[in-house]
Amino acid sequence: MPNVLIIIVTWNKKQYVLDLLDSVKTLDYPEQDIDIVVVDNASNDGTAEAIRSEYPHVHLICNPENIGGTGGFNTGLKWAFEQPDGKYQYLWLLDNDVLVHQKALTELVDLLEQKPDIAVAGSTMMQLDYPWRINEMGAYVDRSVHTGQLILNRHLEEIPAWFGKTAEELLTEDADLSKLLMHCNEFMDIEYVAAASLVIRADVAKKAGLWRDYFIHYDDIEWCLRIGQMGHRVVVSAKSLIWHLSAAAKVPTWVLYYDNRNVLDMLQHHGLPAPALQRMKKHILKKAVYYHLIGKSDLAQLHDDAVTDFDKNTMGKCDIQLEVKPRPHSDIKQVLLQPQIKRVLVAYPVNLNTMNIQEYFRQAQLERPELKIEFMPLPTGVRVYQLPNPQFIPQIPRRFLSRWWQYWKMRGQYDLVVQSDYQPVIGLSWNKAKQLFVNDENCCVRETASWSKVRKAVSKWFFYR
Repeated sequence: MPNVLIIIVTWNKKQYVLDLLDSVKTLDYPEQDIDIVVVDNASNDGTAEAIRSEYPHVHLICNPENIGGTGGFNTGLKWAFEQPDGKYQYLWLLDNDVLVHQKALTELVDLLEQKPDIAVAGSTMMQLDYPWRINEMGAYVDRSVHTGQLILNRHLEEIPAWFGKTAEELLTEDADLSKLLMHCNEFMDIEYVAAASLVIRADVAKKAGLWRDYFIHYDDIEWCLRIGQMGHRVVVSAKSLIWHLSAAAKVPTWVLYYDNRNVLDMLQHHGLPAPALQRMKKHILKKAVYYHLIGKSDLAQLHDDAVTDFDKNTMGKCDIQLEVKPRPHSDIKQVLLQPQIKRVLVAYPVNLNTMNIQEYFRQAQLERPELKIEFMPLPTGVRVYQLPNPQFIPQIPRRFLSRWWQYWKMRGQYDLVVQSDYQPVIGLSWNKAKQLFVNDENCCVRETASWSKVRKAVSKWFFYR
């Protein structure tokens, strides 16, 4: 079989990368034809020591600081490019927190061996938290509306035969999705496959060169577009599968800076006309207005900074210092026990049980009997019972003007409004109350939205040239 070099980048995910290295041993690819290089971005959780101890055959490169996914993969690629020509026929780039099907590598290499005009072949990415659901089968870049949005192929399609099975169970099952999905070929041409599992011909990788200095996000997309412009095919396989934690439960924070700055560079680098690029920058500044409207001014500033730094041609790692820090769910009780918090409103998108935070509300309720916690009914009028003997406010009118008038009348009536990070209610962000934003992983407290900040953001968006 052709020789393959596996390149893995990791940072403070010791157990994840150890599990991945362990799973590589179960691949049905000849072990003697695989070499592994792990690039550690200055982890402080004992990752490097554990790899040296448990996997002494792995070539470990330790960077002196965290230089992101871009810097990490570039470190691995540089090492690969320095090896004698012909030592490796293929490079397999892997995320450190994926699970790989036992045939994942074999299927990609077989495909590349059979189709000389294909330079890059990637795996179909399944969701680790919903193993029967596709996250993406490759993707395209939408240039028509000048947002650089990724159009994920077959996003969220499900495999009914796999319902209820764990990813670990599926790692050894027949995973040919072309047999399990309607109108699904064994492989298809796309513009981009994630470096979560991407196999590239070693000689093509060397000609394409290193990734652009994005730190994180859009770096592998730009690389695939570059390879496509070189005249090579980029495909995704329906027979090679990996499982990766979906992004659905992750709330973007500091990464918004890199997402917006890097997409501008990617689109400019790949020929987006100047007028369209200008509209793209104004679109990002418009998003900053939205974040101010929901009371997340710190995240709004990231959009503003992204455009500013792009205009200054500032790339690479940025020293981002957010005013608001995520806090563990357990801190919710401390917030509710503050004596100045007497009346709390829970917005209708918040589900205390789903987010696993009900106990903190109940504990605070028992310790402070005078604390008043009220719930909004759903827009349909349905009352969702989330605490014993819950109190509900009247249903908010569904008509636009009536609804906003009701929000206006509620201003100043509450000391704390509990909002969902996944679906903020803009009208409640102006309640003259502290805002407790919650999600499945953490929470944070913010001040109420500010008219002065909104006005400045609107002015910059409208008059930006």
